[in-house]
Amino acid sequence: MDKDKEKETAAFYERLQVELDKSTTWPSEYLFKFIVPSVDGNVKKVEEAFNCMGAVIKTTKSKTGKFTSVSVDVTMKNSQEVIEKYQELSTIEGIVSL
Repeated sequence: MDKDKEKETAAFYERLQVELDKSTTWPSEYLFKFIVPSVDGNVKKVEEAFNCMGAVIKTTKSKTGKFTSVSVDVTMKNSQEVIEKYQELSTIEGIVSL
């Protein structure tokens, strides 16, 4: 990743953390939403990232079956934990965080 992209990504996560801290009392339920290509076990990777966290996970395939929407409702301790989870999942090729 080039330097500009890294700075942009870091700034995004900083803004997100500030907004989460302003709008949420922690610990709190948090709804993660992702769209992933329906290949290479991508949905399984997302599900495994929330394993043993008591998450409620719902998946919906697109009409064509090329993509899967994954909603994860889970209790998070603080905004930093939310940011870390987004960063962890950002390594899945083609994932889009909503």
